[in-house]
Amino acid sequence: MNQNASWTIDRANTATKYRAVAYGDSIYAGYNGSVSSAAKYAAPTVNAEYLSAQWGSDIESVRRTKSGAVASDVYNNKIVAERSYMQASNTRVVTFEMCGNDGLQARSSFKSQTGTCNYSGLAAAENSCKTYVTAAMDYINANAYPGVKLKVVSNLHYPGYALDNVQSSCKDAMTGATVKMQDKFLPALARMNFMMCDVARQKGFTCADNFAQYMGADYDANGDGQVDADALRYVAGESEASYVTRITTTLRPTLRDANTHFVSSSSSYDYIQSDDTHPTYNGSTISSGLFGSTTGTGAARYSSFTGGKSPIWNQYGHERIGWAVSTYNPPAP
Repeated sequence: MNQNASWTIDRANTATKYRAVAYGDSIYAGYNGSVSSAAKYAAPTVNAEYLSAQWGSDIESVRRTKSGAVASDVYNNKIVAERSYMQASNTRVVTFEMCGNDGLQARSSFKSQTGTCNYSGLAAAENSCKTYVTAAMDYINANAYPGVKLKVVSNLHYPGYALDNVQSSCKDAMTGATVKMQDKFLPALARMNFMMCDVARQKGFTCADNFAQYMGADYDANGDGQVDADALRYVAGESEASYVTRITTTLRPTLRDANTHFVSSSSSYDYIQSDDTHPTYNGSTISSGLFGSTTGTGAARYSSFTGGKSPIWNQYGHERIGWAVSTYNPPAP
C-alpha cells in the first residue's frame, strides 16, 4: 500500500526551501495500523526539523513509501519509478530503508514450519537485501541531483526480539532438535545490517544504525565503559565476522527488546507500537494511503536543539531514527 506524504517545515523569516527525500517501506511511511493515515512526524520529517534548525531554512520532507513492500518493490517502484523526487534542484538529502519485510516474511514462514527446518527462506531474504540495497545506492548515486549533500541508509531494528526467545516447531536436520528462533534470526539480521553499513561506506553513503539505537540502552549497563547503544554500532572497516560475533555473542547480553528501551537504569520508553513491529511516534497523523496523501506545511515543533538533540530524541521510535539520521547532516546546504 502506497503511503506517500510531503510535509514542509516552515521556518520563520526565510523563504529558502530545500528538499529531503525518503524512500522506503512502512518504517519511513510512519505506519500506524491504518490504511488511510500515518504519523506526521515519521523519522524523515523529524530529520527535516533538525535540518531546518541547522540550515536556517524551510525543509520539504518528501516521503515516497510503500507499506508492506519488500526490498525489490521499494527499489523498482519507489526509488527507480519515482526518481524525479530526488532529481529536483533543491534536493539536498536522500535517504532510504528497505529489507524489513523480506526479513519479516522469512521469519513468519520459518515459524510455521514443522518437520525438518528449511533455512532457505532466511538465506533468500539476506541475498535479496544485499542485491537491492546495493542497486539502490548505485541508482541514487547515478540519478540524484548532483547538489545532494547527504545520502543515508537506515538499517533494521529487531521487532519481536523477546517473543523470538522460544524454540521452533521444526527440527534441525543435523541435530534432530528444535532451534531457538533468536539464534537463527539474530545472526541473519546482523549480516544484513553489516552489509547495509559496509556497502554504504564503500559507495559514499552514511549508515544510520537503527539496530544499535533501538536494541541497546542509553547507559553503560554492563560496565564495559561504553554506553550500550554506542557499543553496538557498526564500526567502519571491521569485518563481517567481527561485527556478527560482537552482536550475537560478545554484546548479546546487552540486547533488549525495543518495547522497553532503557534511557537510564530506572527509566525506559516504548519504541514499538502494539503490533510489535512499527516505531512509536509523537504528535498527530496525516492522510496517507487509500484515501490520498497529505501535502502540507507547518512550523517545527522545536526550532533549536541543545547539543543536537530534541527534548524527546530518545522517547519514541521515530524520534530516535530521525535523530540518528540527523547526526550526519552537513552544516550547510
